[in-house]
Amino acid sequence: MSTAAPLIRAAEAPSLAVAFWRNALTLPVLAAVVVARPRSRREARRLDPRERRLSAVAGLFLAGHFATWVPSLSFTSVASSVALVATQPVWAAVIARWRGELVPRLAWWGIASALAGSLLLSGIDLSIAPRALFGDLLALVGGALAAAYVTVGAQVRRTVSTAVYATACYSVAAVVLLVVCGVARQPLAGYDGGTWLVLAGLVVGPQLLGHTVVNRVLRTTSPVVVSVAILFEIVGAAVLAWLAFDEVPPASALPAGVLIVAGVVLVVRANPREPSVAGAPALE
Repeated sequence: MSTAAPLIRAAEAPSLAVAFWRNALTLPVLAAVVVARPRSRREARRLDPRERRLSAVAGLFLAGHFATWVPSLSFTSVASSVALVATQPVWAAVIARWRGELVPRLAWWGIASALAGSLLLSGIDLSIAPRALFGDLLALVGGALAAAYVTVGAQVRRTVSTAVYATACYSVAAVVLLVVCGVARQPLAGYDGGTWLVLAGLVVGPQLLGHTVVNRVLRTTSPVVVSVAILFEIVGAAVLAWLAFDEVPPASALPAGVLIVAGVVLVVRANPREPSVAGAPALE
């Protein structure tokens, strides 16, 4: 997932259009996997109404995450946007508590450590200017929607395979983002060959080996743990920007990485193996 920011920067296309294509171009690959497996074909035909509904809800949350966080970069600073979207683990823990799940004190300490590392690495320069505040709000909402996306995904993944769930989820996200691009009048074609290669890289990297792997582990891993681990994306993106664009990471990169690692370790140690507590209400 760390390759997303460097690749988006390299793409000569509108950000929301890039978000659409990274979902849409993933669908033929996932559909081929589903069609090639008789078991997956049967599973896709037999999804019950609840599984279909929750997969659609997850897709809406994913599209909402892209449609809020990406535009936030046009209104506020990159530092503020990245720092505020990094609140995803906090929202994931709040959602877990709202659903009646136990979030141990050690997990809260781990979330605080990982969030502090993210803030240290990305920095934050909140402004009271209305335009910047609007961008900050979009980034904050983007973090909350990302947490909701992995939480709902964990519910679906209890009974639905990765390929079938990801196909349904990304399909909804692609349709929603297509509508958003249409409303915003963002061009979806006319790019040069290099940009299409970048889009292919986004499909293989951040989408198939990023979001889809996240969806794979949600069957056995708490959404809170997953949300904290995703913060490594910030560290990885900083390293890749250093290698690809000669952007030397700040001196805070090493201690920030240590704080994020420590946070992940604490959250993993604090959470049980099961992703949710028995009896917790399902998200509808």
